[in-house]
Amino acid sequence: MYDRVLVPTDGSDPATEAADHGFDLAEEHGASVHLLYVVEADYQGTVEAYGEPGGMATFTESILPALEAEGEEAAENLEARAAQRDIETTTEVRSGRAREDIVRYAEEEAIDLIVMGTHGRSGVERLLLGSVTERVLRDSTVPVLVVRASEEGGEESDEPADEREGNDADDN
Repeated sequence: MYDRVLVPTDGSDPATEAADHGFDLAEEHGASVHLLYVVEADYQGTVEAYGEPGGMATFTESILPALEAEGEEAAENLEARAAQRDIETTTEVRSGRAREDIVRYAEEEAIDLIVMGTHGRSGVERLLLGSVTERVLRDSTVPVLVVRASEEGGEESDEPADEREGNDADDN
């Protein structure tokens, strides 16, 4: 049913929790996992609009490489988690708009399922910050599994997500 699972990440605990669920599904279905980190192009616009003269050059020369390195590190951490479970991964770090690039990547790579984390924001916080997950849910033609962050903030575990304490997956 699932041959190619996309796990977008921003390096956060909710993204790591979602990745663990994606890895569980990949193991169950013998699927490969695609890890995607998008360096937000919106940061570039902010520097260009509010920065000093030559701000875009400063962004490109110093900030962009740091954000790309952060993306590489986040992806490498998930690659290591997948490797412990013998799950084949493909990794990409790209610059753009996460909500658009996740949908585009899923289409380009014939992804069967997108697994994403959510911080569970609501009200004004969500209105002000927006929701990449919500936009992907609305715009994607690929099924999307949304994993809500645990209150503990995503403790690491070697156990599959469906075997962790407090998971009622078998009760359904």
